[in-house]
Amino acid sequence: MTNHSPVSAGTDYDTLRGQRQATMTDAERRIYDSAYAEAGWAMQLAELVYTTRTHAGLTQTQLAAAMGTSQSAIAAWENGARTPGIEALERLAHACGRKLHITIGAA
Repeated sequence: MTNHSPVSAGTDYDTLRGQRQATMTDAERRIYDSAYAEAGWAMQLAELVYTTRTHAGLTQTQLAAAMGTSQSAIAAWENGARTPGIEALERLAHACGRKLHITIGAA
């Protein structure tokens, strides 16, 4: 990618993102958009796992035992290092006394 100008400590994320994107070539922008979209979903799933677990009042260890997985797997899902699949999300919902719903909304 191209060199980027320094950013002040007070720059918010949206401003920083706009500055970076303004210096990108079309090819760099396509790569960036793809990576951002992928990370965006991973982080939404990470937040979903964390929120579901904490609202159920479970520790990572308790949730792992209820799901038949390891505490390190739960931690990896919650920090975005790994992404849970549909089956894992179903087990998560069940272990937390919830039901998994998947929807696709309007664009």
